[in-house]
Amino acid sequence: MIDFKKKIAQEINDPSFGLTDEEIAGLIEIPGDTSHGDFAFPCFRLAKVLRKAPPLIAKDVAERISGSSLFQKVEPVNAYVNMFMNKELVAADVVNAVLTQGRDYGRSDIGKGRTVIVEYSSPNIAKPFHIGHIRSTVIGNAIYKLYDEMGYNVVRINHLGDYGTQFGKMIVAYRLWGDPDELAKDPIKTLLGYYTRFHREAEKDPSLDDKAREAFAKLEAGDEEEVALWQKFRELSLKEFSRVYEMLGITFDSYAGESFYSDKMPAVIEELKEKGLLQESRGAQIVDLESMGISTPAVIQKSDGSSLYATRDIAAAIYRKKTYDFYKCIYVVASQQNLHFQQWKAVLQLMGYDWQKDCVHVPFGLVSLPEGTMSTRNGRIVFLEDVLNTAVEKTRDIIAEKNTEGIDVDQVAKQVGIGAVIFQELSNNRIKDYVFDWDNVTNFDGETGPYVQYTHARACSVLRKASRGDLEKLKDVQDLDFRYITSESGYQLIKDLYRVPEVIMDAGEKYEPSILTRHLVDIAQSFNKFYHDEHILVDDEKEKLAKLALVSASRTVIANCLGLLGIQAPERM
Repeated sequence: MIDFKKKIAQEINDPSFGLTDEEIAGLIEIPGDTSHGDFAFPCFRLAKVLRKAPPLIAKDVAERISGSSLFQKVEPVNAYVNMFMNKELVAADVVNAVLTQGRDYGRSDIGKGRTVIVEYSSPNIAKPFHIGHIRSTVIGNAIYKLYDEMGYNVVRINHLGDYGTQFGKMIVAYRLWGDPDELAKDPIKTLLGYYTRFHREAEKDPSLDDKAREAFAKLEAGDEEEVALWQKFRELSLKEFSRVYEMLGITFDSYAGESFYSDKMPAVIEELKEKGLLQESRGAQIVDLESMGISTPAVIQKSDGSSLYATRDIAAAIYRKKTYDFYKCIYVVASQQNLHFQQWKAVLQLMGYDWQKDCVHVPFGLVSLPEGTMSTRNGRIVFLEDVLNTAVEKTRDIIAEKNTEGIDVDQVAKQVGIGAVIFQELSNNRIKDYVFDWDNVTNFDGETGPYVQYTHARACSVLRKASRGDLEKLKDVQDLDFRYITSESGYQLIKDLYRVPEVIMDAGEKYEPSILTRHLVDIAQSFNKFYHDEHILVDDEKEKLAKLALVSASRTVIANCLGLLGIQAPERM
């Protein structure tokens, strides 16, 4: 596909500018108002070099490039050169690229030969997989897909929270109140009950906290009974979590959680000692970070000898660098952990590991309930599985009210219901906090996942109504007459399709799936306007084939983009 910014830059550039074609291309803008053209070139930067007023430079540039076959019209407006592209040229190039490349449209090889790790989801075992976990899970999965689309070798890691004092609490609670039959019947809700009871009882009897710390210290030391109970909680939790991951269509390359690094931490502590970085503070071992501009020290080892998150994350980062030699290690973790990431990365820097700069924390805002923040201690949570099931049931009810001929209701209800939840999560900037509301989960009106999925199904319906012979002719794109799809609505749709590779790159580099989500809504809106403005299956064969080609290209791009968000694209709704 033609890189039109690059082509335009070659037309615009002149030796007197003292700029490379790449620098010129970087200055080219896409106007927000289509009446100002498809592309615009601001001339301010050239004023100093050419010693000329920007409007005069714009006039000269416009005169020089106006004869190019790239453009339908070029006009100078104040300090800008506004360029209206040759619509047939753009239409032919974009539609041809999409129909030829198919699923690969939007893919690039910018990351070829480089490994990127994405750590995401990472729920705590023996605790509920609740609505708060959906953010890390679906944002991380989208980032993985975006980097895979850019040609990187991506390693997906679910860094399970399967270590720490919380497991000492769970072990103590289970020994005091545990019922094996109850645990087997409903593991997570039962363990949650033990955990919340532990905190209630510990308020009355603080010695329970001491017993919990002792139990975790034994676990970390490899005590047989403690390890057996911990292993049981872990296996039951993973079995429960797998149902949610299956519903979301998410898989991982590694479930190496915090416990995986337990035998790697002594070497980290020893290295910190050898490099003179450890200090004792109230019996604990810390690293002072004042020299790094961080007033709070990083606690590496508690006074009882047990480890902390920071120790395990340092060990994990060193292991991952040695094992994968990553180009980037991306951590999709809530913004609450900002200080934690600053601390352990600063420790790595003090240890002399320059690659710590390639460890990227991608923070996101928190989900709260109308009654306040979620709390597993108090049992105030919403199970993610319940949210997904509710969305599916709501979708099934909506579908049942319509003509269901030719539709697998159960399958479509899952695709659309779960897609609605994922799309809602990825629609807004990831850093925003929000309050969970059941009404929003089941609201399919407006700029939602179901709206985009329905647009895909609509495109599929148009193509089903076309004859097999017409669809066969679409394979010969060079014979199509693209004049018929250069109307206002057709051309806007083509421009939206053209931008997809750039949008994918932008969303990946900014770790911001909402950039793609919002553009996908733009494509759906443009397609629906084209669908309403134009008669597609007309008698004139050339016009019909050109319009069917655009419908087919739109269907392909919408399905591709939904896939990058972790959402399926039903062909019938």
